[in-house]
Amino acid sequence: MEAVERDSRRKPSRLLEGYLMATLFYEPSTRTRLSFECAMRRLGGEVLTTENAREFSSAAKGETLEDTIRTVEGYSDIIVLRHFESGSARRAAETANIPVINAGDGPGQHPTQALLDVYTIKREIGTLDGIKLALVGDLANGRTVRSLAYLIAKYQNTKIYFVSPDVVKMKDDIKDYLDSQGVEWEESSDLLEVASKCDVIYQTRIQKERFGERIDLYEAARGKYIVDKKVLDVLPKHGIIMHPLPRLDEIKKEVDGDPRAAYFRQAKNGLYIRMALLKLLLVGH
Repeated sequence: MEAVERDSRRKPSRLLEGYLMATLFYEPSTRTRLSFECAMRRLGGEVLTTENAREFSSAAKGETLEDTIRTVEGYSDIIVLRHFESGSARRAAETANIPVINAGDGPGQHPTQALLDVYTIKREIGTLDGIKLALVGDLANGRTVRSLAYLIAKYQNTKIYFVSPDVVKMKDDIKDYLDSQGVEWEESSDLLEVASKCDVIYQTRIQKERFGERIDLYEAARGKYIVDKKVLDVLPKHGIIMHPLPRLDEIKKEVDGDPRAAYFRQAKNGLYIRMALLKLLLVGH
């Protein structure tokens, strides 16, 4: 990864010259889509992009995801897919004869975000074994926290704290998986207490778009857990604050200047991870 990061600062590579990546995004994205497109171009490849495939593609006419994938694979060498339905990436991968990267499937998973998250933790703290991680905010609808929990379970002696409003608690399938892997976890309603024990606070926004017409539930959940100076005061000096972004008001701007605020460095790391993935999937080294 260090080599990829170093090479990314140089003139664009020609490693993937002649390769074409198609991005199919049925949900809004800034960081994920742009970092994938930047990664491909920095490696010398080209990009076909659909920013709002749900509205401005044949999906609006009723075309199935499978038919779209079969069509797009004829134009490209790899597909990056974000979709509003859980399991959509698996369906696409089972349909396609070229690699498909899951860039987020509804409230399901976001595996490339988890990869950049663990890379960020390793770079910032120096280790992944033995870390204590607090997942905060919308744990029911957030795909990033689900993928991160799965990946953190691969490391030794980790502990995960779940801090969320009652209406968006972490779902049982993740808790059951952690139990099966022998990973210690704990639910808490006290962010300050948890922050004093943690190496990483992973804050997330409450996802209004997942509440449908139940705006009352959204308003009840929003703003309950805020990372501010009080949290910084109890967070260990070596600790970091992460966020998959975009943020609303769940991390105060006063936190941005603290060296433990790692979320913009975290976002930048997405470029390096995605360059490495494209290189691995298309040329195999």
